[in-house]
Amino acid sequence: MRWTQVFAGPLLVQRFLLPQARARMGDAELAMVASMAATYRERLADLSWFMRRLNETVARMANAEDGCTGRFWEGRFKSQALLDEKAVLAAMAYVDLNPVRTGMAGTPEESDHTSIQERLRQVQAGGAAVQAAAADTRPAAAPGKAAEAPAQAPLMPFDARGEVPWAIPFGWQEYAELVEWTGRQVRPDKRGHIKAAQPAILQRLGLQGDAFADMACHLLERFVGVAVGVLRAMARLCARQQRRSLHGQRAAQRMLQQQLMNRG
Repeated sequence: MRWTQVFAGPLLVQRFLLPQARARMGDAELAMVASMAATYRERLADLSWFMRRLNETVARMANAEDGCTGRFWEGRFKSQALLDEKAVLAAMAYVDLNPVRTGMAGTPEESDHTSIQERLRQVQAGGAAVQAAAADTRPAAAPGKAAEAPAQAPLMPFDARGEVPWAIPFGWQEYAELVEWTGRQVRPDKRGHIKAAQPAILQRLGLQGDAFADMACHLLERFVGVAVGVLRAMARLCARQQRRSLHGQRAAQRMLQQQLMNRG
């Protein structure tokens, strides 16, 4: 059934998926379907097969838009082992700087579809979000109302102290500054870089270094429950799950009060 969500499948499979037609199938036909199902299971768990079908779909759409034929991608993908933390750090910075190196963006915060842009937007929106939460006095949605769309999966947090095994073992501020520094390096074999006239990344974003570091260093220890977010977002989660409170709401309240005092 999962395979035929993407492909029509042979007539034998189509018959098998219809209960009335399946009841009239012989043992040989059922054995053939079982064999094909085993093949489909292998393909559904195969990264190479997934990239093959994804690339073909994107190529067909792009060729239809441009009125041409041929391949869209140079290759499917590369699989390289990252053997230590330095390699992980280099790979992260490489991906986050791709739009800058190709000339599609001038800075990391302008680089669309990158994790560093998403992280920087979350930091920038932090102050505005908590103020909006303070001004929002509307009651929570009553049980039985239409639920909101599920939130986007959060990015993996940074943890410079190495206390959380599954977190990225670097400091968030240090990583952002490393990406910035790397993007400023001019190389003759690369066409894109961050212009020297650009101010430092924290200045461009209007952020203070101590506040930026505080958010990164204390995020995991302050939000020890099942959710991390501003007070308004946590209140909505309580309403959806019909819970009175969540671990971390006090931390969100303290962050709200601190932000309002700083801006006052």
